[in-house]
Amino acid sequence: MDLDEAVAEVAVRTPDWQAAGLRVGEVTWRHETAPWPQILQTDRSQVSDPDSVGVLISGPAEALLSVVLFRGGWADVDYLANVDDAGALPGAEIDSAAAFGIRIDEWVVRVFGVRAA
Repeated sequence: MDLDEAVAEVAVRTPDWQAAGLRVGEVTWRHETAPWPQILQTDRSQVSDPDSVGVLISGPAEALLSVVLFRGGWADVDYLANVDDAGALPGAEIDSAAAFGIRIDEWVVRVFGVRAA
């Protein structure tokens, strides 16, 4: 999984999400061999061997979507749509940046009801 390409999938969608009233946080990178506790970086140039990238998307009424994509092809996806609708969403079997783009579209629709153009 090329994490740089996956981040490009987020970047291309960000203007549409922002136009729909969502806030997209900075992408964070985690270095594979950094000592514990691993510090997340927002500057890609500080991470020579990334093993994951993350993004936090927030929306109206304190709705949140947290996505951490691992280069091994899965994502940890947690959300809070409202007080009665929160939890984890399936994030297995993501074998390409394009597949990640499809999945993040699905997650954003699920949590916020917003589609990227």
